[in-house]
Amino acid sequence: MSAGGAVGGFVRNSASLVKLSHSVFALPFALLSLLVATDGRPSLRLLGLVVAAVVCARTAAMAWNRWADRAIDAANPRTVGREIPRGAMSAGSVLALALGSVAAFLFVCWLLGPVCLAMGFPVVAWLLLYSHAKRFTWLCHLWLGIALGLSPVAAAVAAQGTLAAAWGGPALLGAAVALWVAGFDVLYACQDEGFDRQHGLHSIPAAFGARGARWCSRLLHAGAFVLLVAYGTVAGLGTGWTVGLALAAGLLGWQHWLLRSGDLTRIDAAFFTANGLLSAAMFAAACLDLYAW
Repeated sequence: MSAGGAVGGFVRNSASLVKLSHSVFALPFALLSLLVATDGRPSLRLLGLVVAAVVCARTAAMAWNRWADRAIDAANPRTVGREIPRGAMSAGSVLALALGSVAAFLFVCWLLGPVCLAMGFPVVAWLLLYSHAKRFTWLCHLWLGIALGLSPVAAAVAAQGTLAAAWGGPALLGAAVALWVAGFDVLYACQDEGFDRQHGLHSIPAAFGARGARWCSRLLHAGAFVLLVAYGTVAGLGTGWTVGLALAAGLLGWQHWLLRSGDLTRIDAAFFTANGLLSAAMFAAACLDLYAW
């Protein structure tokens, strides 16, 4: 294989490894928070740095997760086709990708200012420790939710350069994202209910069964919706946000309707399609209020 082909293969495998397409979950809410914090007029530098921070943080967290879970992934029939178990990437290269992404994230934080750099270290610790949470707590889903919920809070801090910017609207939006992500992660984890029990891993489905997990997910999503309503009020958003809320309610309801019987064959539609559309809809709704109405 040529050097160019090897590099291309590494890039493709890395993008697949970190599920680059799943940036659609966190990035729109980070950008939404940034736009609200800057009245819709962030500088191109600030916008680029916030996007870079989110991408680097996600890459670091996902690569670390794949490295930390390589033995678990190899034992699980659902995940045995991932890059490390099937030999597409070595454990060492994935670890290097994770550590390199951590360094890149902290560099971006430094460019954003001293407050963001100081925040960067505990954020990295939280992101990386998530990969180990299922070894000791079924609250791992909420841990993941908080990891993604930090992005809108951090974006507001980056925009204003002070920790005080984290309170109020950004905190409400971050909490909404945390509950929303935890809710759909609980549903996704239903695929591994039996495997988790057999291997001593902790999750809400393993602890309470699939039916209990579905109810937990519904409660988490109900809480997320309430917080999205509160965020729109505090942030001063109007008609566009109201339309977005209606779409979000419909998408959340559709997600749970798809999985109401416990049939997981439609998990991809419930997990990726519904939630990807929800984040895009809420971002578009905020943009309508900021730029059109």
